[in-house]
Amino acid sequence: MSNWKTMPLGLIILQAIEKRDGIILDNELLSLVEQELGYRPSTSEFTKELINLEINGKIIISNFKTKQRKIQFLPKDKSFLPIGED
Repeated sequence: MSNWKTMPLGLIILQAIEKRDGIILDNELLSLVEQELGYRPSTSEFTKELINLEINGKIIISNFKTKQRKIQFLPKDKSFLPIGED
């Protein structure tokens, strides 16, 4: 078995969110990503990619319950303003 990724982690995450109609909990997302990759990414690698996707305006991450996050696509009619543009 090869350890090379066939797709970037960010794309795998976005596809997994899409499978759940645009909204998913982080533990479910991590399980779907693990199934796709064949191994569980480190917590830091997973969190870093979620932050990158949020910064790039693809997703929104919010607290759902204690130690659980809700991840969803950023609605099309919403966008983040650059610093100083609000």
